[in-house]
Amino acid sequence: METKEIKKNRNERSFSRKPEISEFEQKIVNVRRVTRVATGGRRFSFSVALIAGNRKGSIGFGLGKSIDTSLAINKAFRNAKKNMLKLKLTKTLSIPTEVLIKFSSSRIMLQPNKGRGLVAGSVVRDILKLAGIKDVTGKIVSGSKNKLNNAKAVIAALSKFI
Repeated sequence: METKEIKKNRNERSFSRKPEISEFEQKIVNVRRVTRVATGGRRFSFSVALIAGNRKGSIGFGLGKSIDTSLAINKAFRNAKKNMLKLKLTKTLSIPTEVLIKFSSSRIMLQPNKGRGLVAGSVVRDILKLAGIKDVTGKIVSGSKNKLNNAKAVIAALSKFI
Protein backbone atom coordinates (compact mmCIF):
# COMPACT_ATOMS: atom_id res chain seq x y z
CA MET A 1 0.00 0.00 0.00
CA GLU A 2 2.81 2.40 0.75
CA THR A 3 4.20 2.26 -2.77
CA LYS A 4 0.83 3.20 -4.25
CA GLU A 5 0.62 6.25 -1.99
CA ILE A 6 4.12 7.35 -2.98
CA LYS A 7 3.31 7.02 -6.68
CA LYS A 8 0.12 9.00 -6.21
CA ASN A 9 2.00 11.82 -4.46
CA ARG A 10 4.62 11.96 -7.21
CA ASN A 11 1.98 12.27 -9.87
CA GLU A 12 0.23 15.10 -8.04
CA ARG A 13 3.35 17.27 -7.95
CA SER A 14 3.62 19.99 -10.49
CA PHE A 15 7.00 20.46 -12.08
CA SER A 16 6.57 24.06 -13.11
CA ARG A 17 9.66 26.22 -13.22
CA LYS A 18 9.70 29.30 -11.05
CA PRO A 19 11.05 32.43 -12.70
CA GLU A 20 14.58 33.17 -11.63
CA ILE A 21 14.72 36.24 -9.42
CA SER A 22 17.86 38.25 -10.08
CA GLU A 23 19.58 40.74 -7.83
CA PHE A 24 20.11 43.02 -10.83
CA GLU A 25 17.67 45.61 -12.08
CA GLN A 26 17.52 46.21 -15.81
CA LYS A 27 16.68 49.14 -18.04
CA ILE A 28 16.24 48.96 -21.79
CA VAL A 29 18.31 51.62 -23.52
CA ASN A 30 17.43 51.03 -27.15
CA VAL A 31 15.22 48.73 -29.26
CA ARG A 32 15.77 48.66 -33.01
CA ARG A 33 14.09 46.70 -35.77
CA VAL A 34 16.80 45.31 -38.03
CA THR A 35 16.12 44.15 -41.58
CA ARG A 36 18.08 41.55 -43.53
CA VAL A 37 17.25 41.09 -47.18
CA ALA A 38 17.22 37.46 -48.33
CA THR A 39 16.10 35.82 -51.57
CA GLY A 40 12.59 35.22 -50.20
CA GLY A 41 12.17 38.80 -49.06
CA ARG A 42 12.94 40.83 -45.96
CA ARG A 43 13.66 39.17 -42.63
CA PHE A 44 13.01 41.28 -39.55
CA SER A 45 14.68 40.90 -36.18
CA PHE A 46 15.03 43.08 -33.09
CA SER A 47 18.22 44.38 -31.53
CA VAL A 48 17.97 45.33 -27.85
CA ALA A 49 20.54 47.23 -25.78
CA LEU A 50 20.08 47.17 -22.02
CA ILE A 51 21.92 47.93 -18.83
CA ALA A 52 21.80 45.88 -15.65
CA GLY A 53 22.95 47.01 -12.22
CA ASN A 54 22.50 46.25 -8.55
CA ARG A 55 22.74 49.86 -7.24
CA LYS A 56 25.77 48.80 -5.18
CA GLY A 57 28.60 49.49 -7.62
CA SER A 58 28.06 46.80 -10.27
CA ILE A 59 26.97 47.68 -13.79
CA GLY A 60 26.81 45.80 -17.07
CA PHE A 61 25.86 46.58 -20.65
CA GLY A 62 24.51 43.97 -23.04
CA LEU A 63 23.27 43.62 -26.59
CA GLY A 64 20.85 40.94 -27.78
CA LYS A 65 19.38 40.23 -31.19
CA SER A 66 16.51 37.89 -32.00
CA ILE A 67 13.31 37.49 -34.00
CA ASP A 68 11.21 38.21 -30.89
CA THR A 69 11.73 41.17 -28.54
CA SER A 70 11.42 39.10 -25.35
CA LEU A 71 14.11 36.69 -26.56
CA ALA A 72 16.33 39.63 -27.49
CA ILE A 73 15.83 41.13 -24.01
CA ASN A 74 16.79 37.83 -22.36
CA LYS A 75 19.92 37.57 -24.52
CA ALA A 76 20.88 41.16 -23.74
CA PHE A 77 20.38 40.59 -20.00
CA ARG A 78 22.60 37.48 -20.08
CA ASN A 79 25.21 39.45 -22.02
CA ALA A 80 25.04 42.32 -19.51
CA LYS A 81 25.54 39.91 -16.59
CA LYS A 82 28.51 38.37 -18.39
CA ASN A 83 30.12 41.81 -18.96
CA MET A 84 29.52 43.09 -15.41
CA LEU A 85 31.90 45.73 -14.00
CA LYS A 86 32.53 46.04 -10.25
CA LEU A 87 33.35 49.70 -9.63
CA LYS A 88 35.61 51.08 -6.92
CA LEU A 89 33.69 54.08 -5.62
CA THR A 90 34.39 56.54 -2.82
CA LYS A 91 32.70 56.28 0.60
CA THR A 92 29.99 58.66 -0.56
CA LEU A 93 29.24 56.42 -3.60
CA SER A 94 30.81 58.89 -6.02
CA ILE A 95 33.59 58.55 -8.57
CA PRO A 96 37.14 59.43 -7.45
CA THR A 97 38.20 61.71 -10.32
CA GLU A 98 36.91 63.56 -13.36
CA VAL A 99 36.90 61.65 -16.64
CA LEU A 100 36.33 62.71 -20.26
CA ILE A 101 35.98 59.86 -22.75
CA LYS A 102 35.28 59.51 -26.45
CA PHE A 103 33.61 56.47 -27.99
CA SER A 104 32.87 56.66 -31.71
CA SER A 105 31.20 60.08 -32.14
CA SER A 106 30.08 60.34 -28.50
CA ARG A 107 31.96 62.34 -25.87
CA ILE A 108 30.98 61.94 -22.23
CA MET A 109 32.22 63.89 -19.22
CA LEU A 110 31.75 62.66 -15.65
CA GLN A 111 32.73 64.80 -12.63
CA PRO A 112 32.48 64.14 -8.91
CA ASN A 113 30.29 66.82 -7.36
CA LYS A 114 29.98 66.58 -3.59
CA GLY A 115 26.51 67.30 -2.19
CA ARG A 116 24.77 67.98 -5.51
CA GLY A 117 23.28 64.56 -6.13
CA LEU A 118 23.04 62.94 -9.53
CA VAL A 119 22.98 65.62 -12.22
CA ALA A 120 22.85 63.94 -15.62
CA GLY A 121 20.46 63.31 -18.44
CA SER A 122 19.45 60.66 -20.94
CA VAL A 123 21.36 57.38 -20.89
CA VAL A 124 24.05 58.75 -18.58
CA ARG A 125 21.53 59.18 -15.76
CA ASP A 126 20.08 55.68 -16.22
CA ILE A 127 23.49 54.00 -16.10
CA LEU A 128 24.74 55.99 -13.10
CA LYS A 129 21.49 55.37 -11.22
CA LEU A 130 21.61 51.59 -11.79
CA ALA A 131 25.28 51.56 -10.75
CA GLY A 132 24.33 53.24 -7.47
CA ILE A 133 26.53 56.28 -8.07
CA LYS A 134 25.58 59.52 -6.32
CA ASP A 135 27.01 63.06 -6.27
CA VAL A 136 28.14 63.04 -9.90
CA THR A 137 27.61 65.47 -12.75
CA GLY A 138 27.41 63.80 -16.16
CA LYS A 139 27.37 65.61 -19.48
CA ILE A 140 27.12 64.49 -23.08
CA VAL A 141 29.63 66.92 -24.59
CA SER A 142 29.14 65.88 -28.23
CA GLY A 143 26.05 66.49 -30.29
CA SER A 144 25.51 62.75 -30.72
CA LYS A 145 21.98 61.54 -30.02
CA ASN A 146 22.88 57.89 -30.60
CA LYS A 147 21.88 56.25 -27.31
CA LEU A 148 23.85 53.09 -28.04
CA ASN A 149 27.16 54.94 -28.51
CA ASN A 150 26.43 57.21 -25.55
CA ALA A 151 25.81 54.18 -23.33
CA LYS A 152 29.02 52.50 -24.52
CA ALA A 153 30.91 55.73 -23.82
CA VAL A 154 29.58 55.89 -20.24
CA ILE A 155 30.52 52.24 -19.66
CA ALA A 156 34.00 52.97 -21.06
CA ALA A 157 34.30 55.96 -18.71
CA LEU A 158 33.19 53.87 -15.70
CA SER A 159 35.63 51.10 -16.64
CA LYS A 160 38.42 53.50 -15.57
CA PHE A 161 37.23 52.97 -11.97
CA ILE A 162 37.46 49.17 -11.79
